[in-house]
Amino acid sequence: MNKQKSILITGGSRGIGNAIARQMAKEGYGVAIMDVFDEAEAKCGIEAVKQFGWPVLYIKGDITSAKSRRQAIDSVMNTFARLDVLVNNAGVAPKKRMDILSTTEESFDFVTGINLKGTFFMTQLAANAMINQVKENIDIKPVIINISSMSAYTSSYQRGEYCISKAGISMITTLFADRLAEFGICVYEIRPGIIMTDMTATVREKYDSLINDGLLPIKRWGYPEDIANAVSLLCSGKLAYSTGEVINVDGGFHIRRL
Repeated sequence: MNKQKSILITGGSRGIGNAIARQMAKEGYGVAIMDVFDEAEAKCGIEAVKQFGWPVLYIKGDITSAKSRRQAIDSVMNTFARLDVLVNNAGVAPKKRMDILSTTEESFDFVTGINLKGTFFMTQLAANAMINQVKENIDIKPVIINISSMSAYTSSYQRGEYCISKAGISMITTLFADRLAEFGICVYEIRPGIIMTDMTATVREKYDSLINDGLLPIKRWGYPEDIANAVSLLCSGKLAYSTGEVINVDGGFHIRRL
């Protein structure tokens, strides 16, 4: 078996996903990026990962498609001969924010289809591939990491479908952590807070004000690299006696304060 570890990151061509890809390439992983963009559109993100000198595989695919999911796992196994880490990062916000009293089935299906259904079945497929590896090679210690959001527990009724999808990811984490423990496969959840990405660009002024007014104990925006560092820790094996764990990377937002 190839001794170099490999990682598959969905939505890895930009933002948080690309920061994770760069961090793990820096640590010597073979990196597979799955995203919906043509390779030419993802070129900048791919080149940023390639700079570290390790193999980088780009897979154009959609996690809502069973065919795409299968092709992604097969491509990783054919290229790297192993899958050590899956990071379920791909996700979308509603195309238009709407009150839950008026939002549409189309919007609900769009968001939950990617964020929740796609993540569930991507995890299922990767988990079965990892189980086969564990049975063949006791030295491999696979890890699955789900990127959710502080919206998993924070009400935002103008994008209810997004909150519901992220809350569902928390249960996906719990369920697979329970089911896969017997195989030595740890499953974790990272909950980002207010992270500076393209997704938050339209509300930057709003959050600048809230942060300045004391919304967060750590008074700054989060950055994609903050999430990447948490992924690095979870892949290190230093939390091997922990599974189903939630890591809040949110500047302390989750703390109940008076």
